[in-house]
Amino acid sequence: MKPTPSDPAAWNAYLAEGNARQARKRVAADVLLRDAAGDFLLVKPTYKPGWDLPGGMAEANEAPDLAAIRELREELCLTATIRGLLVVDWVAPHGPWDDQLAFIFDGGAIDSDTAAEIRLADGELSEFGYFPVGEAKRLLRPRLAHRFMAAVTALGDGVPRYLRGEASGTAAKAGM
Repeated sequence: MKPTPSDPAAWNAYLAEGNARQARKRVAADVLLRDAAGDFLLVKPTYKPGWDLPGGMAEANEAPDLAAIRELREELCLTATIRGLLVVDWVAPHGPWDDQLAFIFDGGAIDSDTAAEIRLADGELSEFGYFPVGEAKRLLRPRLAHRFMAAVTALGDGVPRYLRGEASGTAAKAGM
């Protein structure tokens, strides 16, 4: 017999069992940061080729924006403020990876004092730099470059974007 909410312990156990069977998604949370000149901060990971946006993977039960803030602090000794959501991208399964949700948040412009305090902290990054939009796009892998450009567009017009990976090539505006 199916439990009912009138028996809270049995009901919560029933719900927990259903929750355990639900799909889980990986969540990536990156931040678009600019210097005073308007160039974009990119980082070079040690564990994969090429350049990337600052940020990383959310831990279990961690909100994406808080994951991005944590990753910036851990990897760059940078305390950032999230100013808003720019992109949510559903990334289809690829290679050995299941699908994931990738977020890009607006971290605003970094003043020169804050920029001078950035340090490579935990061995996950080998370098960082600021690049004009065109060069940043060229340095990023194609899937990430597409997401980056959608974030730059959202930054300009104030309309967050919902993407469905590079394969579809489609981007939907979301009035969030």
